[in-house]
Parts: sequence; structure tokens; C-alpha cells
Amino acid sequence: MTAPGTTAALICAMALGACQTTALQGGVTGPAPSQSASGSDRPADAAPGTCWDKYTSPAVIETVTEHVLVSPAKTNPDGSIRDLPVYRSSTHQAIVTPRGIRWFQTPCPDQMTSDRVASLQRALAARGLYRGAITGTLDGATRRAVRRLQKSEGLDSATLALETARKLGLIPYPRHPEAPS
Repeated sequence: MTAPGTTAALICAMALGACQTTALQGGVTGPAPSQSASGSDRPADAAPGTCWDKYTSPAVIETVTEHVLVSPAKTNPDGSIRDLPVYRSSTHQAIVTPRGIRWFQTPCPDQMTSDRVASLQRALAARGLYRGAITGTLDGATRRAVRRLQKSEGLDSATLALETARKLGLIPYPRHPEAPS
């Protein structure tokens, strides 16, 4: 037999263990890292050799209060109201926006050299998003700056998206097959 407090603590521990988030270096919390390089956790149509991550946006739930008609108004033969209608309040929760999963392509780990991370830090500093030392290490401060930049563009993730890396000039855009050499 267990003590009442022990059962509650065990339930809380199991609930917290089920969370799929990780604390990244520097206190940034984000989705659990995907196994993007190995390919086991990526979109079905992903090209071989590409790296991916995903952002799971939470569902938005609101409490809705509605007035439900219990009995309608009763009228007299001359049209005057004999009894007013009766309503009751009904409160329930409704999903306003369902949970969503957004896949995004990322630079592969072998592309994120210390020189490229240092360039990322300089690009973020030039935009006023990063104030740390240029170390070439993808640390918590750098990830927070990446999140601030990407959040302004609709992606709330501390993982650098390939599109963001291209916009910053860190990764070249692919050449179009018809482009002159």
C-alpha cells in the first residue's frame, strides 16, 4: 500500500515524462529533436540526403458560454407574452485552432561547421538579435536569436530552417537547371 502523496507524485512524474519537449542549452525549450539526418522522422516526400525538423503548434482551446433555450415564450391569443422564454447557460471548451505539425528543411549537421555558425552569429548580431560573443558554437543564446528571427516569419523554432539560412546568405540557393554557368 502506498501513501496518498506518493500516488499523486507518481502520476505527476508519469505525466511530465510523457511531454515531448527538451530543454535546449541556455534554457530554450523546443520540440524533441527529430532524427532528421537518419530519415526515420521526416516527411514522406522528403528527398534522400535532406535533413528535416518539425514544429508542433499547440491547439488553441477556448471556454465558450452559450445560452440554451429551455422553454420558449408562451403567448396569449391576442399576441401578448404570457410567459417569458427560459434560458440556461451552458459552458464548454471548444478547439478554436487544432494542433498542427509543420515540417521544415534544415541544414544538415555536416553543413553547420563552426565557421558557418560564426557567420550565423554575425548575421544575427547585425540584425540586433544576438549580443553574445562570436564563438562558432550553436549555444543557447544563438538558438534564442534564431527563434526570435524565425518567429517573426511565422516559425517558432530554435532550430535553424534551411530557408532562413539561405535568406541570411549562409547556404546557397540551388542553381536552376537552365541557369547559365
